Amino acid sequence: MQAPRFKAGLFASLALLGLASFSVYQGTPPRDQVVLGVMLQGLTVAHYQPEKLDDQFSQRVFDLYLKRVDVNKQLLRAPEVAQLRQYQTKIDDQLKAGTHEFLDVTSQLLSKRTVEIQALYRELLAKPFDFLAQENWETDPAKATFAANAADQREQWRKLLKYQTLAQLSELMDEEARKTDKPLAATKAGAATSTTSALPRTAVELEAEARKRVLKYYDDSFADQLKNDADDRLAVFANAIANTYDPHTEYFAPLVRDNFDISMTGRLEGTGALLQEDDGLLKVTDIVAGSASFRQGELKVGDVILRVAQGAAEPVSVEGMRFEKAVKLIRGPKGTEVRLTVRKPDGATIVIPIIRDVVVIEETYAQSAVIKRGGRNYGYIHLPGFYADFAGKGGRSSATDVKAELAKLKKENVAGVILDLRYNGGGSLQDAVEMGGLFVPTGPMVQVKTGRGKAQPLADKDPQVQYGGPLVVLVNKYSASASEILAAAMQDYRRAIVMGSTTYGKGTVQQVFDLDNAVTPEVKALTPLGSLKLTVQKFYRVNGGSTQFKGVVPDITLPDALTSYAKGEQETDYPLQWDEIAPATYQPTNTLAAVEKLRTASAARVAASPGFRLITEAADRATERRKQTNLSLNLAAYRAIQQQARVINKQQTAAQNALPSLEVAQLSADAGTVVGSDSTAAKRIARFLKPLRKDAALAEAVAVIGDEL
Repeated sequence: MQAPRFKAGLFASLALLGLASFSVYQGTPPRDQVVLGVMLQGLTVAHYQPEKLDDQFSQRVFDLYLKRVDVNKQLLRAPEVAQLRQYQTKIDDQLKAGTHEFLDVTSQLLSKRTVEIQALYRELLAKPFDFLAQENWETDPAKATFAANAADQREQWRKLLKYQTLAQLSELMDEEARKTDKPLAATKAGAATSTTSALPRTAVELEAEARKRVLKYYDDSFADQLKNDADDRLAVFANAIANTYDPHTEYFAPLVRDNFDISMTGRLEGTGALLQEDDGLLKVTDIVAGSASFRQGELKVGDVILRVAQGAAEPVSVEGMRFEKAVKLIRGPKGTEVRLTVRKPDGATIVIPIIRDVVVIEETYAQSAVIKRGGRNYGYIHLPGFYADFAGKGGRSSATDVKAELAKLKKENVAGVILDLRYNGGGSLQDAVEMGGLFVPTGPMVQVKTGRGKAQPLADKDPQVQYGGPLVVLVNKYSASASEILAAAMQDYRRAIVMGSTTYGKGTVQQVFDLDNAVTPEVKALTPLGSLKLTVQKFYRVNGGSTQFKGVVPDITLPDALTSYAKGEQETDYPLQWDEIAPATYQPTNTLAAVEKLRTASAARVAASPGFRLITEAADRATERRKQTNLSLNLAAYRAIQQQARVINKQQTAAQNALPSLEVAQLSADAGTVVGSDSTAAKRIARFLKPLRKDAALAEAVAVIGDEL
């Protein structure tokens, strides 16, 4: 959840405070000290609930950092962890002194161990595994322990690699079985076939191929890890420090900040080529329609980018370069030129000049559809995020877009509207407030409070109601932040029925500021330093309760296969707790039918629904599978379990396909905007509409609106 930027006065304060610890240096201090110093001062001055830099703080950083750098306890050994424990109450002292010995020692240990483990997994994967043996592997990292010694660690890795090879082998056996079932599937009628290629692979060949696949995975993963430099290690450490304040306070390295801004706006400046790393090569996987690459026309899917030049500058090789850094070279400001040296699939190498432009990611924006049932039209709006133009570059606003979608739906004479906030992780606080105002007259939508100040209501001041008819808001465990603000406001105003499952529980507001703006000219040479996203406010419903930690409980709860394993704010490290304040002054609309009556009718339909029965059964199976973390490394036992799961999934898929479909159509106003030759746009619309037809929650939302009419 992003709020307005910091004021200049705070930048000045941070610069003075952050540079206080740099005075021990003559000249420019080290970059890592500047980053950590300014970041900590920002946290101390502006965080909603500042932490004291004491032994307790140090212990939290120690625990979280180790958890992050060795998630599965596969790299470090118990004696090394014991050695590192000498720092568990000293990190605060080191940070105050402008040092980070704990980071340095841990990085040295991890670098050494990474090289050793790389040699170990290669050695273990060089020989076949015995899949007849009866032994198990514990897959839950929480139940794992650090290896006591080299022999213990070798055994841990042997079982891990055996389990992953087992999974690959089982997939290969399935592939081979499918070839046997359809021996001519890959040949054309009358075409000559190779007797050698038609022969099934032996068990020995399949096992060798499985190990080869696992080896490639680890070689790629470790190659990426070994590219980590001091800045990468600093970023992980800085983020662990920030996350001890709360889960949403984060340090952003420069490229991470760029990606965050893209996710918030749905826009970036670059070429419009979608890229993927494959065997150390940077391959083009798609070209965004209408983008700079699309218009230039020479860059194609399948091309491999070898070198990148900024205009007429000397090209830089990106072969073997870390993916994120290569992408950063290719992106750039609108209007600038990038020259890509590209190898075509036929082996030809050419230089392609592209003038960068704004790339619009359409899937991040609001989309609408019409659902037809019982002679009525119902409107559906999918909102993937509360995007906004924070940088003032002419980007789109989610509130403005939803207003436009509502206008189009009104022309379809819809009997009601479903606003889908499932999987919507939030975004712009202001857009959430403005969006609430589309459905109710003026009034507060949320209350915000700093750690030391009074609560302030944020109100929609536009008296115009864009849509006043029946409204359902769909939510799930992945609905967070701004989604929870809007859902809670509609619930408190009695303006909408909130349906689905209890939301995530993120009731905090973050601000992002650039650390470059918080330092004096003397250290400008060290920029870019990255950014700090920190929690500065909590928000509260207009009824006074916080959405933090607890989330929003829907008026009508629906079965959801995801809620059986989705984690919310309560399961994160160091979350802020729930509390409540005085209610704001607001006037409920009282336009809803009796909620209890709607809930009872919905419960009866859900209980009788084959679709929801399938969802409930899938959720129950997923819950049982997650409990089974100690898995067999015996091939026959593994295959039996997989076969059982496959039969059940096949039965469920058949039952799902047999369910009646919703009649879903594109809006009349949108039908003319897609030119027949624009296959990319047509495919995007088809991808949007297809899953809606078998969406049980959406069908029930339509039925609930029908109960209101």
